[in-house]
Amino acid sequence: MIKSVNSLENNFATIRAGRATPAVLDKVMVDYYGTPTAIQSMAAISVAEARVLVIQPWDKSALKDIEKALLASDLGITPMNDGNVIRLNFPQPTEERRKELCKNVKKFGEEAKVSVRNVRRDTLDKFKAMKKNGELTEDDQKDAEKKLQKVTDKYCEEIDKAVAEKEKEIMTV
Repeated sequence: MIKSVNSLENNFATIRAGRATPAVLDKVMVDYYGTPTAIQSMAAISVAEARVLVIQPWDKSALKDIEKALLASDLGITPMNDGNVIRLNFPQPTEERRKELCKNVKKFGEEAKVSVRNVRRDTLDKFKAMKKNGELTEDDQKDAEKKLQKVTDKYCEEIDKAVAEKEKEIMTV
């Protein structure tokens, strides 16, 4: 369940809400000498201003490859290559774009909740198998199921809070 919440937070980091953050480049892979390589492992990424990311590759010959990967990605930002560094200017999102981002946030939240519920289901199945094998009494099984439900509810509330915070962040940018 903890992994589901961590995965949700990682997904939220890749959603750009108008501010420049290096995390938006986490899923962008560059074809570097025939090998898919993460931008972070081949360049220094820094935030020059609130809405500008600067990518400075350690190997200048990789500039074109990085630019090509950025254009092919779903970022929706055109990179500016000056021969030394690549700049990404993040525009202010429109109201329509913010609503679309909020839908994505809710979708990620629902996926995380489904994952948490799947863990609950698998654990309940283990409890039933343990009872069948005589490792648990019926009372112990019921107690364990109640505790499991409390933990599940706690993580679902945590996910709901994270979704609400991200939506608030997106709508107030």
